[in-house]
Amino acid sequence: MDLKKRRKILEKKKTIHDLIKRASSIDDPLSPFDSFRRYRRNDLSLYLESGRGDRLSSSVKQYIRNLLKTNMEGFYGSDWPIQAKVKRKEMSSADAHYIFVRELRFGKAYETSTRRACMEECNQIAGFVHYRFTLEEEIPVLYVYEIQLESRVQGKGLGEFLMQLIELIASKNRMSAIVLTVLTSNALAMTFYMSKLGYRISSISPSKANLLTFSAKYEILCKTFDSEAKFALENDEEPTKN
Repeated sequence: MDLKKRRKILEKKKTIHDLIKRASSIDDPLSPFDSFRRYRRNDLSLYLESGRGDRLSSSVKQYIRNLLKTNMEGFYGSDWPIQAKVKRKEMSSADAHYIFVRELRFGKAYETSTRRACMEECNQIAGFVHYRFTLEEEIPVLYVYEIQLESRVQGKGLGEFLMQLIELIASKNRMSAIVLTVLTSNALAMTFYMSKLGYRISSISPSKANLLTFSAKYEILCKTFDSEAKFALENDEEPTKN
């Protein structure tokens, strides 16, 4: 490899690294999307706020653990104790970004200040999204680790609304794709992402990665936004050269 080509590759890697570092450092990725902070549809009145894994209160951590157990233990079965430990470690990472969904029960949910802080004692959490800015196959992606909702707010369009917001956050921060993992036993989630939202099984998913000896219980899904990401994560045609 000649020096010029090598320098170009290194510059590209640095650009991507800086892109992820900058996106990860944003305190409130929701701030450009104020119109998405409220969700008033289908008898729901909700407010969204940002959070970070290394700033979670003990009560919020306990809430996350409880909701994960309620929603996911049945899908994992006997593997749940191990998965619960993994998820406990993941949820407190400094790289973890959150969108918390709060029910508006006692008046205004946010202050008329630039911070627009939600009053935790008055507005109960009804779900959350855990996501990160990271690399997959050398492509900058927004990776959705969890989207968990209380049963009382499910089936009312909220999941689709949150994934719309995730796409906006990914685009705003110049991510080339959204990636997420779905258990194959969760047929409703597979249908939601693939049929309703247009996600595809990624070429890095176990079912497509020639892992013949491994009986995978999950698929990696993706939605790509440019030709390079499409090639890397979907094994499509070679990306066009500029």
